[in-house]
Amino acid sequence: MTINYTQARENMVEQQVRPWDVLDARVLETLATLPREAFVAESHRALAYADLELPLGHGQSMMKPVVEGRTLQALALQAGEDVLEVGTGSGYLSACLGNLAREVVSLEINPELAAAARARLDATGLGTNVRIETADALAWDTDRRFDAVCVTGAVAAVPARFLQWLRPGGRLFVVQGRSPVMEAALHRNDVNGPRIESLFETDLPYLVGAAPAPQFVF
Repeated sequence: MTINYTQARENMVEQQVRPWDVLDARVLETLATLPREAFVAESHRALAYADLELPLGHGQSMMKPVVEGRTLQALALQAGEDVLEVGTGSGYLSACLGNLAREVVSLEINPELAAAARARLDATGLGTNVRIETADALAWDTDRRFDAVCVTGAVAAVPARFLQWLRPGGRLFVVQGRSPVMEAALHRNDVNGPRIESLFETDLPYLVGAAPAPQFVF
């Protein structure tokens, strides 16, 4: 069976993403044009545009298209902005961020996932402005500051360093809390002090090392 990916992409935008209140024209255009199927495993290609999280191996998965859409819309990226992505995963969201912003630095803890994402970005001709570094974001640091930080895995609590990477006026998208009910939030580094905007409820796998400590039940 040959899948019409152009049609599948259009259906994803119109039937999943837009009804979930993603109305930003640049975000919809990005999701409607970037080949998501090129970033999933061959075995899952038929599901590239389904309303599902797709496994990437190494305990990682690809966010649902609706969550990716809401993430991109919340960050409201401008063409001249620099983004830090925590958790490269498949490289698909990295490509979307690169399409919307000036430059993306993406951190991936797993060397195999980092290499696969780089290969996919190169093969599609996307992500020429995306730099992937193999690093543990919970230990990595830089003096550089970013307009936006996009965290693609959940955290029990937001590490202080994630907020320190923001420029004044910068935004951090992160999903926090305990499974199965987590909250996606946008942290703004405003002039008058930090502001947190609650966005939606979801459930994502934790970033490596960012899960809550196990609770003992007696």
